[in-house]
Amino acid sequence: MLVDSHCHLDRLNLEQCGGSLTAALEGARADGVSHMLCVCISAENRQTVLDIALADRRIFASAGVHPSDVDEGVVSVDTLKAWCDHPKVVALGETGLDYYYSKDRSEQQKQSFLNHLLAGADLDLPVIVHTRDARSDTIDLIKASGSPSSAGVLHCFTESWEMARQALDEGYYISISGIVTFRNADELREVAKKVPMDRLLVETDSPYLAPVPYRGKSNQPRYVRAVAEYIAELRETSLEQLAEQTSSNFFRLFKRAQV
Repeated sequence: MLVDSHCHLDRLNLEQCGGSLTAALEGARADGVSHMLCVCISAENRQTVLDIALADRRIFASAGVHPSDVDEGVVSVDTLKAWCDHPKVVALGETGLDYYYSKDRSEQQKQSFLNHLLAGADLDLPVIVHTRDARSDTIDLIKASGSPSSAGVLHCFTESWEMARQALDEGYYISISGIVTFRNADELREVAKKVPMDRLLVETDSPYLAPVPYRGKSNQPRYVRAVAEYIAELRETSLEQLAEQTSSNFFRLFKRAQV
């Protein structure tokens, strides 16, 4: 059993997976992917993400605003908490800081991230964190405003082992995507080998970042198997053991998620 801990099912290219979301989900399950977390990025897609989760007991939802989607203003802590008032919503986010694309909005991003962390602490819900080119600010905010009981995950991790270690010290998990299979991802491969097995997750971030050997295609949840196979080889363990551990980690972190 594998869990795709981070995907955007509302954005999949359905033409390449049977023309329907149902076909895409069936394809994933045929490859051993039992559950998925469909991640929200804005107020605009929040209901769509929840509706997808409501239609299938093996899909869970999050609620939050991506750092690149803070243009319309920062969502309040109370609003974020209201968005999470549904048992299918198992996490806040994705939120965080992205200075690669949106550094001009860094102050808005910080306030948005802070609000997600505060809402997570109030609700005892994990926070899904996107971070790019913002290592120190991300860790500083987690340390200052997060809560160990609501520590979440640094998703689609692409940063250094030092940042991963600091996040782990704060109770966070590290999720590895198909980027780990890319030719220029040597630093990430070292991280994937060092993260404690009980704090590791796998994901696709589909429809983005398809792993080798699917580079050039639109990503989909079934490809999380390729990510897991690659990491298992890196760590010199079996796919079965890695799948069992990362799935167990998922359900431990996202406590509202029910098998």
